[in-house]
Order: sequence, then structure tokens, then C-alpha cells
Amino acid sequence: MSKLSVTRKASARIPTAHGDFQLCYYTNTLDSKEHLAFFMGDPASVDPLLVRVHSECFTGDVLGSRRCDCGEQLDRSMAMVARAGVGVVLYLRQEGRGIGLLEKLRAYNLQDEGFDTVDANLMLGHEADARDYSVAALMLEDLGVRSVRLMTNNPAKISALEAAGIDVRERVSLEVAANADNVDYLMTKAQRMNHLLHVKSVSSP
Repeated sequence: MSKLSVTRKASARIPTAHGDFQLCYYTNTLDSKEHLAFFMGDPASVDPLLVRVHSECFTGDVLGSRRCDCGEQLDRSMAMVARAGVGVVLYLRQEGRGIGLLEKLRAYNLQDEGFDTVDANLMLGHEADARDYSVAALMLEDLGVRSVRLMTNNPAKISALEAAGIDVRERVSLEVAANADNVDYLMTKAQRMNHLLHVKSVSSP
């Protein structure tokens, strides 16, 4: 089996509401997915660097779904990088904690029947969290990142990145306010997946 590697194929300036970023397109030898690096400034110039490793969530990132906190986390990460003037948001194509969009929609239907996000994944024959961060580590290395201040609420992500060779110097909280549609999901992440969240109950409208 060949050694895992990533290749930066192209990059371009992307002006956003938060300022100008560079978007880099990567291929890799692990899977056929196009993982992306979205950064501002020179990532190699700051140590430790503010970094978000964000897994794709079409429903939250693109459609603004209120079933999760993903879209708000992505926007907040970009805003925090912009305030710092330098930082990286990695966008990994591992929808639904690694199960893909089709299976995520099936999991949503099970959640609507009363099962939580962990049990829904397990009932469909998946792990509670099937994501892999080895490609992310190589992308950061390619960008010249030596150590990171990681924007996350997930201790398992910190452990996985450290196991892949990333020096995580600090965790930066990325909590967003719960709403009536995602409060149970956030509670499950806190109680069953050990996410560092302080979820407050939400009154139904």
C-alpha cells in the first residue's frame, strides 16, 4: 500500500463577507474526495496558528439547517480567522460524521422517530463518528503549519489530530446557541460523545 500523501492542485482568491481568503484544492491517495484549505494570511508565519478542521455538512453549511450547529461553526471560524488576520479552515469532505449525505438523511428520519444521533448512525450500521483526520494533518503540514490553536468542542478530534502528528497547543471553544431544532442533538454530543458544550434547554415557540 502506498504511503498517504496530499497534493495541492490549485488555489485562488475568494472574497467573502469576512475578507479575502485563499482556497486551495487538494487531492490525496486515501480517498477520491477533494478536501479544501481556506486560509487568510501566511499560515507558516504564526505559531501556534488558529485552525478549524471542519467536516462538510451540506444541510448546515449550504442550506442553513437548524438541525445542527455546523453552518454557524463554519461562519464563526471564518470570522475568528479574519479577526486574527491569519489562520486556516480545513474543509474535509466527510459528510455526516463520515457516513455521507444519503445515510445522513436516513439518520435524520430515525431521529425524527425519537432516536438520537448516535443511535441513528449505529442502527444504520455505521460508527457513531467515522471521520478520519490523517489527510488534514498532511494538508496542515503542506501549508507550513507547525502547531495549532484548534477551534473545536470535540476532544476526540484533538486526540485524532495529535495521533496524526499535529501539535495542538490550545483548544478554542466554538459553542453556538442551541435552538429548538438542535438542542437534543447538542445534548447528545455533550452526553454521549463528550463534546465540551454547555447546552441550555430551549423553550418551544
